[in-house]
Amino acid sequence: MIRTPAFLAALACASAVYVQPVTQPFDIILSGGTVFDGTGSPGYRADIGVRNGRIAAVGDIGSLPGTLRVDVTGLYVAPGFINIHSHPIAGGLSSATNMLTQGVTTEIVNPDGGGPLLLGQQLAAAAAAGLAVNMGAYIGFNTVWSTVVGNANRRPDAGEVEKMRQLVNDGLAAGAWGVSSGLDYKPAYFAQVEDVIGIVSAASAWRTNFTNHDRITPESNFSSMAGIAETVAIGARAGLLPVVTHMKAQGIEQGRAPAILQMMARGPYAVADAYPYLAGQSGLGALIVPGWAQEGGREAMLARFADPAMRARVVAEAEQAMQARFGGPEGVYVTTIRRELTDVMREMGVGAGEAVVRLLERQDMGAILRFGAEPDLVAILKHPTTSIACDCGATPGQAAHPRYYGSFPRVLGRYVRETKALTWADAIRKMTALPAATIGMIDRGLLAPGMAADLVAFDPATVIDRATFDDPTVRSVGVRYVLVNGRFALRDGEPTGERAGRPLERRAYMPSRSTSSGSRRLTVDGTLHGARIRLDIRQRASDRGARGTFILRDPGAGTRIESVRLGHLQVTRGWASFTGWVRELPSGDERSITVVVDQGDPARPGVTRVVLETGGRIERDGTLDGRVTLR
Repeated sequence: MIRTPAFLAALACASAVYVQPVTQPFDIILSGGTVFDGTGSPGYRADIGVRNGRIAAVGDIGSLPGTLRVDVTGLYVAPGFINIHSHPIAGGLSSATNMLTQGVTTEIVNPDGGGPLLLGQQLAAAAAAGLAVNMGAYIGFNTVWSTVVGNANRRPDAGEVEKMRQLVNDGLAAGAWGVSSGLDYKPAYFAQVEDVIGIVSAASAWRTNFTNHDRITPESNFSSMAGIAETVAIGARAGLLPVVTHMKAQGIEQGRAPAILQMMARGPYAVADAYPYLAGQSGLGALIVPGWAQEGGREAMLARFADPAMRARVVAEAEQAMQARFGGPEGVYVTTIRRELTDVMREMGVGAGEAVVRLLERQDMGAILRFGAEPDLVAILKHPTTSIACDCGATPGQAAHPRYYGSFPRVLGRYVRETKALTWADAIRKMTALPAATIGMIDRGLLAPGMAADLVAFDPATVIDRATFDDPTVRSVGVRYVLVNGRFALRDGEPTGERAGRPLERRAYMPSRSTSSGSRRLTVDGTLHGARIRLDIRQRASDRGARGTFILRDPGAGTRIESVRLGHLQVTRGWASFTGWVRELPSGDERSITVVVDQGDPARPGVTRVVLETGGRIERDGTLDGRVTLR
């Protein structure tokens, strides 16, 4: 194809993504869509070329050959959505229909402090069963605590603290995307703040995050603000990015979301995630039965229920918790028996606390717990550091809460298109680049050359949730195409059965951070393992991608690698990364590349580490001998 200089100049001006023409074929071309790249910038019309599971080009691709060309005119195309709070149901990840029809391509499991300690085995088992979406994992504080301390309400000794620190470190070495915690759940509920800090600070050298289901206690009068302040304080003092997971202003503190958000803004950088519903899902007793009554596990709890004096105390304190957190028994729906707690009370002829105790004496039961007010939810969703995360996960079909099928399309349909609380660009950023940066991903969350080809195309006129609390497993509509690692997992709104998902592991050079904005520049001039490396890359706030040059010359191998198209330049203190496509000479072969320049690793003070990945695999990793400028 002939490309005139005038055409190329116009293309560079229009897209600011690449300046050299594409000469090699694609596997897939998505043509004519409106691209939202995840940065929060407005959408623009462009084609997307995919090759070898990576985004190869963004712009006017024209008639270059592609194995498969799909016309997505009229659709919005974005990076695949990243769910950083996933509770998958057994067997769900191999099909993930409920998540794919929401546009989700990556799930991060083991939230709220749960999950196994042996993450490598967990990821390997999931991969062996087949993954329809990508899967990463946290290391769970609650599992660490219960493994070492057990169910008792006691403080650990120094040896136990050290053992727990080692388990946290082992999880991160195995690829965990952060440390998750659920301090509202027993027995981790019994851990004192200093204990938690002493344990999770083992993760500080990894520059990662601490995500916590806030601990809401009778001593604080069941204050959401106090629980959120505790999460932020633990994360900051432990040297981790605090993440307030499924953030809410609940019960008696309804209406205080603006004050809570102002409180967060006054401290160190902290972020949140939230789902677009005014009710959550948990065990019936988990957040209602007082902590002292749950110490020792279920059998110990049932023994306390059998003691008349203790039972009376449990009943009274359970009613206090329900009133303060969920507006009374009217806020509780028992999912196991599919009945409102108020109906159970009338049938039994007892009060709310006694009804809960009697139900739990039968068996452990689940519940939908109503907690909030719409203005609070909107304020939280609009906050610039709030990611969208559904507190759900892939399921083979069963679900008790509509968030399993509706969360992401509900945000797009209700809170963008209908109420205009968010813009399209805002909402997409909260589902892509923001969660990716929060947990440390470097090659997902942005739509740019070199990034993994996790993509979603949806109809902005029709995207919406259909699941309800009465019928929670109805699929959302409007998501038309989903690519996972460059293969169609959803086509024309229907799952294809592809299992192109991969287990994703975090590495030490992938720090949790804020999303990049403003003008930035990275220059490097030096040697890496005997190869000469030179780069000068910059990106202005208004640019749709980075500009500049990257050259790696290896005299020993007789090769030269030079940049062809660049993606986005991501930066934080002492660290930078970019993706793109390079050409190797003399062969002329092109491939994707991810480059990290890291001066901020506390394990390597005074050292500049340079990592080159190809297709997500490390190609070169070493210490730079030379000069770096990062600003």
